Amino acid sequence: MALSEEFLQYVLDQYATWGGVTARKMFGGAGLYRDGKMFGLVADDLVYLKVDDSNRDEYLEAGSHAFQPYPDKPMTMSYYLLPPEVLQNPTILMDWSHRSLAIQLKTKKKKKK
Repeated sequence: MALSEEFLQYVLDQYATWGGVTARKMFGGAGLYRDGKMFGLVADDLVYLKVDDSNRDEYLEAGSHAFQPYPDKPMTMSYYLLPPEVLQNPTILMDWSHRSLAIQLKTKKKKKK
């Protein structure tokens, strides 16, 4: 995984209107956080957002795929590639990101119980 500072800054700039989005570097990429909750990640200059059954089909219909941290292993994570046209449209980006953050918040509550 590689991450360019320029791309990461571009992603954070796209979130400027939402406010409070930060990035924490990890494992050669970066996690995207809002209110202390990770809702997305950036790896190899691509953005992935949290998915579950409520929004996975929308990603698949857009030609997206699951994040695979190790190309030589079949393991995937519940983050899917954000289509470039979504990243470039702040209105749609905020909609998709709100849903990803809500999934993360819902997941965290289930784990606490």
